[in-house]
Amino acid sequence: MSNEGRLIVERNGAIGRVIFSNPDKRNAMSLDMWRALPRAVQELDGDDSVRVVVLEGTGDKAFVAGADIGELATQDPTRGREMAMRGQHVLDLVEQLGKPTIAALNGFALGGGCELAMACTFRVAADTARLGLPEINLGIIPGYAGTQRLARIVGRSQALELILTGRHVAAAEALALGLVTRVVPAATLMDEARALAAELAGKAPLAVRYALDAVTRGLDMPFSQGCALEATLFGLAVATEDMREGTRAFLEKRKPSFTGR
Repeated sequence: MSNEGRLIVERNGAIGRVIFSNPDKRNAMSLDMWRALPRAVQELDGDDSVRVVVLEGTGDKAFVAGADIGELATQDPTRGREMAMRGQHVLDLVEQLGKPTIAALNGFALGGGCELAMACTFRVAADTARLGLPEINLGIIPGYAGTQRLARIVGRSQALELILTGRHVAAAEALALGLVTRVVPAATLMDEARALAAELAGKAPLAVRYALDAVTRGLDMPFSQGCALEATLFGLAVATEDMREGTRAFLEKRKPSFTGR
């Protein structure tokens, strides 16, 4: 376990955990927490025993309720742009981790918290969760790629409606929009998130990495280039020991044991 102030990293077998712990401010992300997050991501990326990462907030009120407004209020144009670019870089690291990430949304996921969740592979929400990008109400716009990821997830019109009104959406509406992957009772949220993590941890790690790469990079390519990327990654997957193990296990009617080689 590592602990950088209000950001905690733990491991439970093949499942890594990143815990945001600032309960007095509904886990709002301070600048120190934003600085600690890339180190946590790189630490888990370099640990081959970790195959899935769950991101969660302390308590039952919030996943991450946005940025620390007191710190935000001190920004000038130059520092604001630099802050946005740093935040975008951090969330790119999350999205490009090469291991599935699960945001366990136990309550508010607002502003930077919603942007962080959107950078994750899956978003599992408690039925009490609320999501939104309310920056417009502070006289600013989302700065950590929220305008870009939200439009790609829910479409242009829905993204503009949410960004320009700044309204929060309940978990059920977020599910209907495609903003979250699934909604579960609040009391079972972490059990559901860990069960999904355990299922993903049992898959072939290299195949998972290639699939994530194909989808994430392919979405920003013309279709033909995306298909070429897929074919290249398929060829790499075919060369792995895990492919041979997977096909043998299928033919022998047993569960495969993947090693990431």
